[in-house]
Amino acid sequence: MTTPDVTALEGQPIQRMERDGVQYVILGTAHVSRASVQAVNALLASEHFDAVAVELCPSRAHGIRDPEAFKQMDLFQVIRQGKAGMVAASLVLGSFQKRLAAQYGIEPGAEMKAAMDGADARDVPVWLVDREVGTTLKRAWRSVGFFQRFGLMAGMLGSVFEREDIAEEDIEKLKQSDLLEGAFSEFASGSAPLYHALIAERDSFMAAKLREHGAAMDPAAPSRKVLVVIGAGHLKGMSAELAEQHGDARALTDELATTPPPAKWPKVLAVTVVLAIFAAIGYAFYRSPSLGIDALKNWILLTGGLSALGALIAGAHPLSIAGAFVAGPLKPFRPGIPSGAVSAMAEAWVRRPRVLDFERLRDDITHWTGWWKNRVARTLLNFFLVSMGTIAGEYIAGVHIIRSLF
Repeated sequence: MTTPDVTALEGQPIQRMERDGVQYVILGTAHVSRASVQAVNALLASEHFDAVAVELCPSRAHGIRDPEAFKQMDLFQVIRQGKAGMVAASLVLGSFQKRLAAQYGIEPGAEMKAAMDGADARDVPVWLVDREVGTTLKRAWRSVGFFQRFGLMAGMLGSVFEREDIAEEDIEKLKQSDLLEGAFSEFASGSAPLYHALIAERDSFMAAKLREHGAAMDPAAPSRKVLVVIGAGHLKGMSAELAEQHGDARALTDELATTPPPAKWPKVLAVTVVLAIFAAIGYAFYRSPSLGIDALKNWILLTGGLSALGALIAGAHPLSIAGAFVAGPLKPFRPGIPSGAVSAMAEAWVRRPRVLDFERLRDDITHWTGWWKNRVARTLLNFFLVSMGTIAGEYIAGVHIIRSLF
């Protein structure tokens, strides 16, 4: 038997505590550090644990265990189910991780994989205690205001074009923070709601999950000792939650796992604006048929033109560009179906993603040109740019039509 290298634990943030008869050994890790991987292996080799808990949700754990799983993605279903934006956001986060891997020679999350592999080798259960990343992103998105959302989108889009190495001081911050917080650090640090959704809520969720799993352990077992591997940025908050949290753990996780309904005012505002524009067009026809035709022409050309421009910038096929031009002006008559979805589905149909596109997706998106070269990434980019073009076209057309009447 190999003697465990306990020196790997020197200087590592480790906290030991007990809750409801279960002993927890909580290791705070850096997502970009070989030392954290060594610390995980050292703890598993030097102590006996009855379970290993990791800061992962099922989808992220599946991605770490099977990095090729994304090749099975059904792009048509992603677009049809309205998940294109979420998948694109996940890919942007993935490109951030790839840049870290290329620069420092270690995959983010390597310590989580080491913990899961170590648990499998010792035949002890793995507890996935983090909240689904999609739920976290949705709650973060809906926690901030309208203008902050544009800032988030601009920041994510900017990270696609950023080619400079990640600065050493930023890496040091990542070692003491959460990966999601690190990817959105500029916004998380200045937004209490965003920080709450990305960090504080997950501290509560993970503590509740530990309590939930701990309660299910056999109380008659000789020992109930759990290794908990989490990012160092969660160590203080989650430990405090685990010590002080009360109430039903399952009810708390269910509450934090729900996606709050979207605010009604954006839809109300959008409907109000469109109705005002249509009323203006109707009034233009009332005043003069030629004036009405001009107003209707402006609506079609501006909404359709800017939608098509978005598809053109995305490098879409001519059929997809034509689909964007037709879908843009008709958006108010098909609520819930964005023009970007129409154009993106046409793009996915005309230029069906090849196996090679899925195989190279994670590598291609680490460089901004890859978003145009890879058919999967380009389809998602097409969805985003066409949708943004349609929204811009609606407001510009509305202003132009109303101004033409006075």
